[in-house]
Amino acid sequence: MDLQDQLKNLFPDHTPESTDTTEDSNDGLWLQDDPIICKYEKRKGKPITILEGYTGATEDFKKLAKDLKTKLSVGGSFKDDRIIIQGDYRDKIMTILKEKGFNVKRVGG
Repeated sequence: MDLQDQLKNLFPDHTPESTDTTEDSNDGLWLQDDPIICKYEKRKGKPITILEGYTGATEDFKKLAKDLKTKLSVGGSFKDDRIIIQGDYRDKIMTILKEKGFNVKRVGG
């Protein structure tokens, strides 16, 4: 007996709501005309990738930062309207952003 059956036994009058499981390709993020700038720097001898130039809402940019960090399984932060990712992941980040529909411009090397 799984959890759904147990819940039906506990609450026989309950009718489950239909949930929409379709996922939009850009997750509701605002797409812009200007490209997002993806650049590479070294700080204290360690490589980082910086994304800047997003003109949409700050909350959308934070969602994008969390999504990138989760997909790449790396650390990072969101500061001063910039996403900072630990490591040199420019190519992977650019492909992820292009799949979401963003224009991306690579700067530096």
